[in-house]
Amino acid sequence: MADVTVRDLGSRLEPFVDRYLIAALEGCSHVLHHPHPEGVALAFDEPWEGRFAGCISVLHDGDRYRMYYRGKPDASPDGQNEVTCYAESSDGRTFHKPRLDLSPAGYNVILDGTSGVGHNFAPFLDTHPDCRPDERFKAMAGLHETGVFIFGSADGIRWRRLVEEPVITSTAFAFDSQNVPFWSEPEGCYLFYFRTWKSVGEGGYRWVSRSASPDFRHWSDPVEMDTGDAPFEHLYTQQTHPYFRAPHIYLSLAARFWPDRVAIDEATAAAIDVHPSYWHDVSDGVLMTSRGGNCYDRTFLESFIRPGLEPGNWISRTNYPGLGVVPAGPAEMSLYAHCHYAQPTCHAARYSLRTDGFASVHAGYTPGEMLTHPLRFTGARLVLNVATSAAGEVRVEIQDAAGQPLPGYTLADCRPVFGDEIERVVAWQAGPDVSALAGQTVRLRVQMKDADLFALQFRE
Repeated sequence: MADVTVRDLGSRLEPFVDRYLIAALEGCSHVLHHPHPEGVALAFDEPWEGRFAGCISVLHDGDRYRMYYRGKPDASPDGQNEVTCYAESSDGRTFHKPRLDLSPAGYNVILDGTSGVGHNFAPFLDTHPDCRPDERFKAMAGLHETGVFIFGSADGIRWRRLVEEPVITSTAFAFDSQNVPFWSEPEGCYLFYFRTWKSVGEGGYRWVSRSASPDFRHWSDPVEMDTGDAPFEHLYTQQTHPYFRAPHIYLSLAARFWPDRVAIDEATAAAIDVHPSYWHDVSDGVLMTSRGGNCYDRTFLESFIRPGLEPGNWISRTNYPGLGVVPAGPAEMSLYAHCHYAQPTCHAARYSLRTDGFASVHAGYTPGEMLTHPLRFTGARLVLNVATSAAGEVRVEIQDAAGQPLPGYTLADCRPVFGDEIERVVAWQAGPDVSALAGQTVRLRVQMKDADLFALQFRE
């Protein structure tokens, strides 16, 4: 049965990360884009960091970018000799390690590994409207042996436990990788996404579950995430967080793990000096999204971040995306991954992506069309994030709920949109004003030639 649900957009930005708006495509395709590797953002080259550093989080806090990551200088058991390290940046491109001297373990160490909290410390900036100033930063960390603890901080550097006892204690959950919390404005609660195990037939997969909390202290029973009819794959970390330009959409930059899939030979392993236990598996990054609840959308099954040409990224537990997609200017975003895991060259790599540029509706030289589901909006202008060739263009027709073109807003009335802009206002012969249609149920017919449409938004 066709989906006839009306999409209430309000004035929200809608990037084409899923098929939420797309009712039909003719001569167009819905395509995934790939971030561009930008090199080393931070080398994990201090003795307390080492070849097993990882679990990267990056927060954009005003004019500062804050990076948090695990230091793990040897292959000791989980939770032992592990620390939480901190670095800063003014542009999110390259980071430096401030001399904090908060711990004898290292000059940029902010937490030691007592009770396992150094293994997978995952911080976030709390956007709850009633958040206390001394808890503006919050975090969760812990292992299945210890349970999960909660932390707070006023400055993002000096942290304290908010309660002494763990808030989640079940030993049925792994917790052995980065598990992430955040405040969800659309769902009105704190959410915590963490690693579990999914039994399938006689085997199983590394998987994701989530819990909710009204106060960050008391958590609901976990609910397993559902990926619909997507094939089961090992999801080691998931890095779920609200997209900073559209917080009603949660991005999940997941590490897809392929155990026992060997990509390099013993000589190559020796040449890159990878730990002997860490070159018999491979992994890459995939993009999942969620609009709330226990559902992940896996519109795109293909890799989002590939290992690439370097042999050092074709080993176990590397290419794991970090937590956080952050702005790097009006037209660019930064995201991160830890690379060269279990090697002396272990580091945080930066990747760049066009703003909203995760995916697009794409048309080649032969024109195509997209038809949206019925929708309602508020605002007076239709704004597109769009890129065309010199020969290409985009035109938008606004139709009524029955699919009939509205006078003054037909394809013939639309002034062609061409160029490359993050925010391009659509205009028709009478101008760009669409406020007379606000609140009505309409559909958009978008005709495209040699173009990519990344996002749309109605705004004042």
